Amino acid sequence: MKALQMQCKVEIIRVLRNRYFVFWSLVMPILFYYIFTNVVNTNAPDKAEWQAHYLMSMTVFSVMGSSMMTLGIRMVQERSQGWQTFIRITPLSDTVYFAAQMIGQSVIHLLSITIIFIAGAIINGVSLTAFEWIASSLWILLGSLPFLAIGTLIGMMKKVETAAGVSNVIYMVLAVAGGLWMPLEIMPKMMQTIGKWLPSYNFGNGAWEIVRGNLPDWKNIAILIAYLALFMLLSKYIRRKQEAA
Repeated sequence: MKALQMQCKVEIIRVLRNRYFVFWSLVMPILFYYIFTNVVNTNAPDKAEWQAHYLMSMTVFSVMGSSMMTLGIRMVQERSQGWQTFIRITPLSDTVYFAAQMIGQSVIHLLSITIIFIAGAIINGVSLTAFEWIASSLWILLGSLPFLAIGTLIGMMKKVETAAGVSNVIYMVLAVAGGLWMPLEIMPKMMQTIGKWLPSYNFGNGAWEIVRGNLPDWKNIAILIAYLALFMLLSKYIRRKQEAA
């Protein structure tokens, strides 16, 4: 247990020292939140509702990026630098090492959620009920699982440069097409149809529903579970192919 605690602490410190994480997962979402709720005139009929809606969008955007880019690129770096081989000759088991990475990443997600929620309260005075704050936090924490699975897929790439480029493209496409930067309703009909089947839209929509006083739709939950299963199976298949090569 002590080894797990120490490794969790190391994983959290490593992520917090990562400038890539600080910029993409904290600075960018808060900056976008300020611009799209205070500078850009969105003509939203209910300003308070739009500020709460966009706060959820940017929190989802932050956690999604942290799951795919921070985790995925770090896994590639560790393998290319021989860190994973080094871990195998220490008393630390693979199970404890993997568990520490997942727990550490979840703590980082919780920290990101808290910081961005506080930023929303300070910048625009966003006010939700205690249930809405807690339920949306839990939803964002659990809904990040399919994106962590994407992160492990990216982590199987051989070069850091390739992993960084691919994860950036996937991140931006999912964010824009999933309605995290701007509402899906203002996009062309075909993009709306495609967007509603993306994991990013279903991740965001659960949080949007909560701040409107509803519960996440069962369809959002089912689609995220289906994506999680798909990415996990794909990850297992690729790992076996790499080990057999």
